[in-house]
Formats: sequence, C-alpha cells, structure tokens
Amino acid sequence: MIEQAEVYVSTWLLSLNIGNWVANFAFMLCLTMILQLIWRYFAKRTENVISKTSNNWDDIVFYGVNKPINWVILLMGTSMSLRVVAESEDLVISDYLPVVQKVAILFIVGWVFWRLVYKAEHTYVADDAKDTTTVTALAKLAKLSIITIITLSIIQTLGVSISGVLAFGGMGGLIVGMAAKDLLSNLFGATMVYMDKPFKVGDWIRSPDKSIEGTVEEIGWRVTRIRTFDKRPIYVPNSLFTTIVVENPSRMTNRRIKENFGLRYKDIKQIEGIIKSVREMLENHPDIDQSQTLIVNFDLFNNSSLDFFIYTFTKTTNWVLFHEVKQDVLLKVADIVIQHDAEFAFPTRQLHLNKDDHKMLFNDNHKHESSQYDKYEKYEKPETVK
Repeated sequence: MIEQAEVYVSTWLLSLNIGNWVANFAFMLCLTMILQLIWRYFAKRTENVISKTSNNWDDIVFYGVNKPINWVILLMGTSMSLRVVAESEDLVISDYLPVVQKVAILFIVGWVFWRLVYKAEHTYVADDAKDTTTVTALAKLAKLSIITIITLSIIQTLGVSISGVLAFGGMGGLIVGMAAKDLLSNLFGATMVYMDKPFKVGDWIRSPDKSIEGTVEEIGWRVTRIRTFDKRPIYVPNSLFTTIVVENPSRMTNRRIKENFGLRYKDIKQIEGIIKSVREMLENHPDIDQSQTLIVNFDLFNNSSLDFFIYTFTKTTNWVLFHEVKQDVLLKVADIVIQHDAEFAFPTRQLHLNKDDHKMLFNDNHKHESSQYDKYEKYEKPETVK
C-alpha cells in the first residue's frame, strides 16, 4: 500500500514537471516536514485527551504508535524523494528502494508491537492488584514472538526461503539442545514457575534444603534473582526449583506468638490466677486472631522455675506490626505477673545443711578466723623495750 502511494506521488511529481530533481527533492522534504508538524500537533491533542481517561489501553496504544508514526512519515518522505530523484536521473538505486522500504517497514511494525508490549508490561506490573509474574512471563513470550516473526519476515523479504531456514533450525535446535541441556532445564524450570506460581516477584521465599532466603526481584528464563535481607543478590538457576522445597512465608495467613515464661517456686499459689489473667488478656486483645488456636497453660516444673507458655496467632502478617503486637503482649504478661505479687525466676541454687553440720561449719570458720587474727596480732604487735 505504501509502495503504491509512493509510485502515485512520484508519478504525480514528474507529471507536474516542476523542474530538476533538486526542486522535486526539496518539495518532498517540505511536504514531509509539514506532515510531521501536523502529526505532532494531533499527537499532542490526543495525548491530552487520553490522559484524562481511566482506561489504560488507550495510553498503551498511543505510546506504541506515537514515535513509530513519526518515523513512518520520515521514511515515506525520504523514499519518495529518492524515488523521484532516481526516476528523474535513471539511477541504479531505484532497483533496491522497494526492498529497503519493505525491510524498514517491517522494522517499524516490529517496533510498534515491541512498544505496545513494553508499555503494557510496565503498566500492569505497577498495578499491585495484578499477578506481576504472569504479566512478566507473557511479556517475555510476546517479545520473543515479535523478534522471531519479524526476523523470518525480513529473511523472506530478502529472498531467502523460510522453509530451508526452518529445516536448518530444526537440525540446529537438536544439536544445540544436546549441547545446552542445562540451559534448557533452566528454561523448563522457569516455565514451571510461571505455570505453578509457587512464588512471584516481591514474595519472600526460603528453602530448607538450600541456603536461600530473601525477596524475589526478577524471574528470568535462566535464573531468578533474589535479594537477601542483608541486601545481597542471589542468582538461582531455575532448574533448582524443580528439585528443592520452597517455602513462601509471604502467603502466610497469620504470624505465631509462642513464648515460655518461668515463675519462682515460691509463687506456685499465684500461677493459676496468672494463667487465667493472661488467657483473658489474649482473648480480649484486638490484634489476636480468635479464630486460631489460643493456648495458655502451666507446662513444666523446671530446675529453678515454674514454666508456663502462651501459643497464639496475630491478625497481621506484616513483620514490623507483628513485633509491635508481640511487644505489647509480652509487656502485658509482665504487668499481670506484677499484679499477682509474683516475679519471674532466674537460675538459682539452695544449699540445705542440718544443725550439726551447721555448728561444725560455724566452729571451723570461727577457729580459722581466730587463728588468722592471732597471726595478725603477733605480726603487728611491737616488742616492749625495757
């Protein structure tokens, strides 16, 4: 269609008999500049209109075609100018212009679709309500398809048989597949991650089988980039995710508070009241999920303490908020212990002696102290001079 328009315009210019090829060339350049100015004015007005709409697709489509249309106008103006000059002066370049124009148009078409995919990916990845992992996977697949289709179309435009290329690609693919089995296993692992969705970008994951823990930043076709909590990047081959256990704490429904407390043995009469008060406190706490398991019980006669424990779940899964709730619970437990005139235990030992042993120990100590005192007196007392 574009080629027919160029032929029509060039024939029209030659029929006007404006003058030599310099005048024709200058006229086409002026026409190209006018068309570009018209398009830029129209594009600016269109951008102002679509920026006020809530639909994302009008922004995506406009982003995809805005700059490519500028290049289409420039390409048409340049090719028409060259066609007019070539036909006026019988230049050899006129034989190659159609092929160059088709290749350039294919590049621009591929560029349009690439920009559409790029804008759609960034628009929906920025939307927290969307599955960013699926959006990223579809975008990568679309970009790969665009590159493949445009490349094959350009090869066919240049006169090379696509069937031969596909046959060679099939044999080459078999050879490359045998030589690059690790790369293919990583590709298969990425496909499984995209299909099964054990995690997505932004999730906190860990593996009990490997030293892997952090936040997923990117899921590529070969490796997945994970940022550890000390901000170091880890690049994990995707094939590893098909053989290890992956835990996704980001999808937990609650966070657990499980703590043990030790009271003194002299507070054994207060422990029942303390446990009852702690249970009532947890049952009335606004940040504790009452639909989950809640346990407060005396648990153990320990070496130097009477141990009881609490086992409950918070409503929030946020790491920072969880620790604020946990702090509040622990401080309230401490207040309850103080209100019942009890104290938390610390490691202690008591030594029990009978009466005779105590008297013997006292006499030995007294005798030892007396002997030490006598030595001291003997040493310190000066001799009397007669």
